[in-house]
Amino acid sequence: MHACCRIAKISMAASAALLGLLLAGCATSPLGRPQLKLYSDQTVGRMGLQTFQQLQKKTPLSTDARLNAFVNCVAGQLTAQTGYRANWQAKVFQSDEINAFALPGGEIGVYSGLFKVVENQDQLAAVLGHEIGHVIAGHVNERLSDQALTQVALTAAGASGAGQGTMALMGLGAQVGILLPFSRTQESEADLIGLDLMSRAGFDPRQAVVLWQNMQQATAGKAPPELLSDHPADARRIQQIRARLPQDLPIYRQARAGGRQPDCGAAQHAH
Repeated sequence: MHACCRIAKISMAASAALLGLLLAGCATSPLGRPQLKLYSDQTVGRMGLQTFQQLQKKTPLSTDARLNAFVNCVAGQLTAQTGYRANWQAKVFQSDEINAFALPGGEIGVYSGLFKVVENQDQLAAVLGHEIGHVIAGHVNERLSDQALTQVALTAAGASGAGQGTMALMGLGAQVGILLPFSRTQESEADLIGLDLMSRAGFDPRQAVVLWQNMQQATAGKAPPELLSDHPADARRIQQIRARLPQDLPIYRQARAGGRQPDCGAAQHAH
């Protein structure tokens, strides 16, 4: 049963505190799935910005002007269709890692190694649409909230009252990394949200299938790249995307007919 629908069997005072948190934090994802979101968008956004700043200190940024322009073009077309208020910015990190991310404050990162598998703007849109999908669905907030609730329950169960549990919740955000893996449910949800988003922006959603096929080929017999380490199995992911195409292809064609025809240039393959 979802966290919004259950209360741990602990003391009455602690149960009352947990109930208040649950009622305040119950939400619904863009695809209609129940969520628990205890943090404000501003709080999670600040955490995202801090994480982005830390990443920039650890990993050098790419100085390739053409590659940065390509990534920013695709990201800009996608974010224009989100309806999500954020200070969107995209940067390319110089790294062989096949990875990309988007953070709650609107920060988007693409590792240059991603272009080992990305062949065109539509495939990059599939990756970034997925990552942006995590943001607009509030998956970071949901993940931190679920962890906070667990901590509160454990703390309150061993305490005489709810006060200590509530204090544990208040400090948890500073203790938990914002880049921890998402659940398989969240990953699948981000796939579908991203597919819808790229279609609205005028990118060909059929290229999402090709992208994940490229991922399969690139990782055959190897450990999966960071981008795939906690994602659904490739075959299931491709099946899910193909099942969504009859819904998204008309959206894509309507977007193109309405003038949304992105032209971000050609992708550069990593060497």
